[in-house]
Amino acid sequence: MAAESPTHDLSQTVQEISERASLLVREEIELAKAEVTEKITKLLRGIVIGVAAGFFVSIGALFLLHGMAWLAWYVLPTGDKLSFFWGFFVIAGLLFLLGGVAGYLAAKFFKQSTPPVPSMAIDEAGKIKRTFMRKKKNH
Repeated sequence: MAAESPTHDLSQTVQEISERASLLVREEIELAKAEVTEKITKLLRGIVIGVAAGFFVSIGALFLLHGMAWLAWYVLPTGDKLSFFWGFFVIAGLLFLLGGVAGYLAAKFFKQSTPPVPSMAIDEAGKIKRTFMRKKKNH
């Protein structure tokens, strides 16, 4: 029985090391998934807000051109001299303002987002590898 004990201890130690290594790998994979999900979410948020900015600027340009058409009608010596164009200019100004705010937010989200690389998981894996190598050299 004394001869089997060291082998049993060794196999138990190897099994523990294997289980811990497996657990570390699963945790690293989960960390990488969480990191990539967060980065993709920020990127998509920036894309959606950028599309909104483009929409507001396009509609603002439409109202600006429409207002200029009404203004041209007003300035010409023909037709009634009612002030229809001011409403178009106010709406165009508001849409340009909304487009500017949305564009600023989109740029901010794009700057915050980086390529979806799980850098924290990679750093953690490097630390585990260095720790394992140090322990291996000591034994």
